[in-house]
Amino acid sequence: MPHDSSRRSAPRRLHAVPRPERGPRERGVPLGPDDPRRIGRYRLSGRLDDQTFLGRSPEGAAVAVRRLRGEGRAAGRARNRAAAFQDVTGRHVAHVLHAGVSEGRAFVVTEFVDGPSLAASVAAGGPLAGAALRDLALRTAAGLASVHRAGLVHGGCGPRAVLLGPDGTRLAGLGVPPPGDPAYLAPEQIEDEPVGAPADVFAWAATLVFAATGRPPFGTGPGAARRIAARRPDLGTLDGPLRDLALRCLDKNPAARPSAAALARALRDDRAPEPRPRPTRIPRYRWRMMVALATVVALGFVIGILV
Repeated sequence: MPHDSSRRSAPRRLHAVPRPERGPRERGVPLGPDDPRRIGRYRLSGRLDDQTFLGRSPEGAAVAVRRLRGEGRAAGRARNRAAAFQDVTGRHVAHVLHAGVSEGRAFVVTEFVDGPSLAASVAAGGPLAGAALRDLALRTAAGLASVHRAGLVHGGCGPRAVLLGPDGTRLAGLGVPPPGDPAYLAPEQIEDEPVGAPADVFAWAATLVFAATGRPPFGTGPGAARRIAARRPDLGTLDGPLRDLALRCLDKNPAARPSAAALARALRDDRAPEPRPRPTRIPRYRWRMMVALATVVALGFVIGILV
C-alpha cells in the first residue's frame, strides 16, 4: 500500500483509563536534570530507556515518547517514516499514535505497554516454554503480519521490541529506526541487499529461538554476522512444530521463508504453513560467497603447484 510520507501526522485521540495503582515499569526511572520535561504536547514523567520516556497525553493517557536520531532534514525524514506506521492496525502491536518534530528532533508516540520486554523477562526468569512460548510466537507473528499488510517493514524485530503486557504480548518499536543488533538481522540485511518483509520473518524466528533457549540461533558478538550468512542455526532445545517453523523462517534465501500472515494462520490453526516452491534464483550475496570461496580454492591450488 503506497504512503504519502509528506502527509501531516494527526495525533490519535487517547482517553484516560483509570488505573488503581501504577506498576514499576510505568513509573520508569526518574527524569534527570538534563532530561526534557515535555516533548511536543506530551508531559514526561520518567525514562524507560536511553531515548524513550514515559509520558502523558493531554487527555491523561499513559504513552511512550521516543526521540529519534537526526536533525534538520533528517528529522523530517525520521518523522515521516514513523508517521507511516500510524496506518498499522491490529491487536498485537503497540500502536503509533503520533509522530512529530520538537525543537529540531523527531519523536514518535506509541501506546504504553506496562510490562517488561522479552529480553528483560528471559534475563530475570529464564526462557519460555509450552503454551506461553506458543502464545508469544502467535502474537508476534500476527503483529508482523499487520505491519506487512500496511505495506511496511518493521526492520527491528528482536527481544527488546517484544513487550509482555498485562493484556498479552505486543510487538513494539514501530516507526523506530532498526537498532542494528546483528544477532537478529537477516543475511540480506548484513550483505546490504534489498530488504523486505522476509527479513522480519527471519528476525521473528531468531527472536523465537531466544525466547525458548535464552540465546539467538547464531550467537552474539562480532562473529554473529558471519555465522548468519554462512552457517546453520543452532536451535538448542526448541522442539516440535515451533522448531520446524523456525528452521523454515531462518532459510538463507528470503524467497523460501513463509510470510508472517502464513505463520500466524498456521499457529492459530495448529498446522504447518503451505510449503513454498524452492527458489531457483540464488541471492546475490550467496553468489559472491561462492565466487570468493572458488577464488580461495583456486589460489591454494596454484600455490600448491608452485611450491
